[in-house]
Amino acid sequence: MAARERPVKRAQVRDAGYDDAPQRVTRLVVLSYVVLTLGAVLMVFPFVWMLLSSFKDAREVLSPSILPSQFTLVNYIEVLTRTAFPRWFMNSMIVAVSTTISVVLFCSLVGYVLALLRFPGKEIVFLLILSTLMVPTEMLVIPWYVMSSQFGWINTYWGIMFPGLIPGFGVFLMRQFFSTLPRDLFDAARIDGVSEFGLFFRIGLPLVGPGIAALGIFAFIGNWNAYLWPLIAGQSPSMRTVPVGISLFSGEAGAAWHLIMATTSLAIVPVLVVFVIFQKQIIEGVVLTGVKG
Repeated sequence: MAARERPVKRAQVRDAGYDDAPQRVTRLVVLSYVVLTLGAVLMVFPFVWMLLSSFKDAREVLSPSILPSQFTLVNYIEVLTRTAFPRWFMNSMIVAVSTTISVVLFCSLVGYVLALLRFPGKEIVFLLILSTLMVPTEMLVIPWYVMSSQFGWINTYWGIMFPGLIPGFGVFLMRQFFSTLPRDLFDAARIDGVSEFGLFFRIGLPLVGPGIAALGIFAFIGNWNAYLWPLIAGQSPSMRTVPVGISLFSGEAGAAWHLIMATTSLAIVPVLVVFVIFQKQIIEGVVLTGVKG
């Protein structure tokens, strides 16, 4: 009898364990949501505080209250009239949009070649491109400046843009996307007489739409927020970009935090709009990059 009771008790223990499994999963899900919510609050709160502070006056901005006693647009009007923010905004938009177009076009071309064409030394070329990602930007500032000064690129849009026209990360990203496409599709098109440019523009690009969108978004945000090189290459006040202008304005304004908050709030509008509209493509670009090596 004792021998027969043991399996029954073990079965009861196993059944009890299975009954507790949904509860453990539920607790884990709840804990995950709590942690994610706390992380989201910690990340979003500084931006909310900055936005609300931009509507406060000079005295109220230093108070511990979060909400302003009266919402006013005086700070924004003063920033737009007192500073050269419209010029900074135009410069940043020209640099970011032009560089994004170049990154999408040339990185897609190089990624297509490295992923779908066969030629000797292809892997070596790819490794050399990847090696550029390990070089800090600060180490390249002096060579860039010497080259820009010799070619007369200082205080020009080209001088600000050229370091980011074909980034190694963009080549890597597009190469990963093109590597997921079936080679048979392109081989069949070649047999039908389609040229390589036709294969690239008519077949390749439409199939890697998420990658192109993600690359374009990364390029735009990165160039919009760039600070070090635009500060060095755009020494003239008329060539300052938004990050450079805000930095110098912060030094000039001193403790005028209400104006600094208003300027910074205006600066993040394009990046925020791009992220809200294309956040799905950003996530797809990050996830699909590692689908195939």
